[in-house]
Amino acid sequence: MKTPTKLAKLTAKIDARTPAHRDRAIDGLRALALLAVPTGHWLLGGFTLDTGGGLHNASPLATFGALAPASWILQMLGIFFLVGGYSSYLSYQRRTDSARDWITGRIARLGRPVLGVTAVWALLLPTLHYGLGVPTATLHTASTLVVQPLWFVGVYAVITALTPYCVRASQRLGFRSAAPLLGSVAVVDFLRYGPFADAMPSWVSLLNLLPGWMFAYQLGVSWADKRLGRREAWLLLAGGAALFATLLLAFHYPASMVGVPGASRTNSHPPSLLVLALAAAQSGAAILLRDRLARLLRRPALWAPVVIINLSAMTILCWHQTALLAAAVPALYVGESPGLTTAPDTVGWILARLAWMPLFAGLLVVIARFAQPLETPWERTGTIRRAAAGVLAAGFAYFALAA
Repeated sequence: MKTPTKLAKLTAKIDARTPAHRDRAIDGLRALALLAVPTGHWLLGGFTLDTGGGLHNASPLATFGALAPASWILQMLGIFFLVGGYSSYLSYQRRTDSARDWITGRIARLGRPVLGVTAVWALLLPTLHYGLGVPTATLHTASTLVVQPLWFVGVYAVITALTPYCVRASQRLGFRSAAPLLGSVAVVDFLRYGPFADAMPSWVSLLNLLPGWMFAYQLGVSWADKRLGRREAWLLLAGGAALFATLLLAFHYPASMVGVPGASRTNSHPPSLLVLALAAAQSGAAILLRDRLARLLRRPALWAPVVIINLSAMTILCWHQTALLAAAVPALYVGESPGLTTAPDTVGWILARLAWMPLFAGLLVVIARFAQPLETPWERTGTIRRAAAGVLAAGFAYFALAA
């Protein structure tokens, strides 16, 4: 009989400590959505070098438009908001304090890691520039990449604060409570892309920011409220897929679900109706596959990674671009590195970038060991240190957004 390895013991221990009532399917869906964020950013985000050796953002999608369908799989924020709404509903119903205290606690959990990563980068910027001679252009690019995932946290925090209203809407309208959000996005898309587009101010697209991402969250609330079952899930899957195809083929929406540098239109900043169509189809599929996924995650070897990923959720979101930069910035000192600092405009770049992926993942694991404490309450952090972190974070945000 073979002696269990340390890894086997660890997975068995994690499985044994999991409460019987734990919804493994929900955690599994969240883990998939979390992993899709760094995977998508690492695969679909590249760099170019200017004459001064500075890094600038680029994307292989600008050259290889045929790769756009990959973004349909890697864009799983709809699933993340679906699971977020589901989990928030259950947490809100179980709360023992006031709604205000519940909201404050949830937002604090989101805010600590964001404050941490931006404060650390505020200290890194002068060190990199004055100490190591990193070009200003590279620092602006790095700051943009670090801030890029954080907008999502801000939007998620606002939507979380609206959970009590989402619950009431679900209790009154059930599954249909998400329909007004879909309609709102459709109206804004008509204004910014329809016959009156030239007369519309540029800010009108921002009206999609909240309802666009709140759509899947509201579906999640209705799912947890048992107002969204398999019949409605089939409707979401079929209806979302049909709407997605119609928008692509008849209304010529951009095929990429992520922004492409130089493109005149984008689906993601802020979300277009195509994003909601994809979220609807993904949500329907997730609900239909829930039981099968739960059975699959009964296997300790599959369940353990899900637990670890969920425990590091905010660390993954906040620090995965830092892992990419931890590889790219040092590479500047050894010349052009294929798949890393060279332009993403050849098939060779794609193959080389795939080869870099394990390094990015390894760097993220190392960074997470030091960054994960930022997710826990800052019980030993005094008022002065918290204020200092806030000032540093504000300075970094100004530098990044002014780039």
